[in-house]
Amino acid sequence: MKLGLIAMSGVRAHNTELTALGLTLPGFVERSRVIASLPSLGLLTLAGLTPWDVDLQYLEVADVKQVDGVPREFDAVAISSFSAQIGEAYELADRYRALGTRVILGGLHVTALPMEALRHADAVLIGEGEPLWPAIVEDLRSGTLKPVYDARGTHYSFADSPMPRFDLLEIERYNRLTVQTQRGCPFRCEFCAASIRISPTYKVKPVERVIDEIRNIKSLWARPFIEFADDNTFVNKAHSKELLRAVAREDIRWFTETDLSVADDAELLDMLRDAGCAEVLIGFEGTTFSGVDGVEQRANWKARKVESYLEAIRKIQDRGVRVNGCFILGLDGSGPESFEAIWEFVQKSGLYDIQITVQTAFPGTPLYARLKQEGRILRDEAWELCTLFDVNFQPAKMSVAELEAGMRSLVSRIYSDEVTKARRAEFHRNYRRRVCERGTKVRAGEDSRAYACRAN
Repeated sequence: MKLGLIAMSGVRAHNTELTALGLTLPGFVERSRVIASLPSLGLLTLAGLTPWDVDLQYLEVADVKQVDGVPREFDAVAISSFSAQIGEAYELADRYRALGTRVILGGLHVTALPMEALRHADAVLIGEGEPLWPAIVEDLRSGTLKPVYDARGTHYSFADSPMPRFDLLEIERYNRLTVQTQRGCPFRCEFCAASIRISPTYKVKPVERVIDEIRNIKSLWARPFIEFADDNTFVNKAHSKELLRAVAREDIRWFTETDLSVADDAELLDMLRDAGCAEVLIGFEGTTFSGVDGVEQRANWKARKVESYLEAIRKIQDRGVRVNGCFILGLDGSGPESFEAIWEFVQKSGLYDIQITVQTAFPGTPLYARLKQEGRILRDEAWELCTLFDVNFQPAKMSVAELEAGMRSLVSRIYSDEVTKARRAEFHRNYRRRVCERGTKVRAGEDSRAYACRAN
């Protein structure tokens, strides 16, 4: 059996004006290239569960409209896509089905709207893929493929996680590869459409399995840069420290996403630096209590931490670990004044990187359900607007036009070449000063000459 694993890749923005502006500015260009070049860890993981006698091929499709026919002929294909590209995924699926190729669809969007996806597939996979993928492969072989495979309610332990098939990749095409160390998140942010929608239960992967994956990547790529594909890596502090001690011995550089609580643990911060962490992405969302009030629905944790934002950034970056601060425009507690407030905060904070996005109501999230009930979704099922750069809802305290104009103005300032260079130069000056003051060594992989203390 010949099986194709197809990832819809690339970065989308439906609004041509915002696309032309945002995706050409330095900060957006860098992160966009990173996102666009990340392989689908989900599909590679399923490949690791597939028997070796199945002829597997991994493909990425950036734009269906530029594909003449279908990429290759297969007996069956499994297609994974984000909401913004789901229309293209359905178009590709329809092309394959017209040839008699069996199509399986899965992922976040399919889990949120399985019956919609089933109109374009022979089978849909709902929830985590690992528990049911071996059964799907066997049913494909025997010609008994079922229309729905639902993993919700099925217990899956990360102790049983397979080795992703990184060997299927053309490694030289990528600037980083991904490893998952945990799944889910204990917080309940209203807008979140990450793995919490696949796995409501927070779980960690055994450290030895994470290290096995890192070493497998190193066998293919001598000095890789790795992104931990987690919603919130350092929630479990005891597990985090065990992980960091192990990662420190691997001599790699890496990036991950976490929350502000890392700044409350000095030991963990020092371990981050020594384990080769280059940057952490943290969702600040807004800069005022009223702006983020109620966003985290379990304990309003983010709103309660607003006053500590600046000090937390300083503590993390003093270790030489860059912070990529994320802000969401158009939150219900924010009006037109929020654009200037974010600009002023960024100037004071010394953040190395900034990510600005528009609040997006993704299908399957509490946010989408609430806004739909309130009649504030601009166009129902307009999934092409789920890009993080387009507006798909009516903001509470401003018009759609004000939100779009505010974003254009803010990103023009924040991502200007001059401001970006100045911000990053300040980070390096501050870190060099801290290294000299403390007499600490630089992190593994850094050029010590870059932070040499000078008598003058």
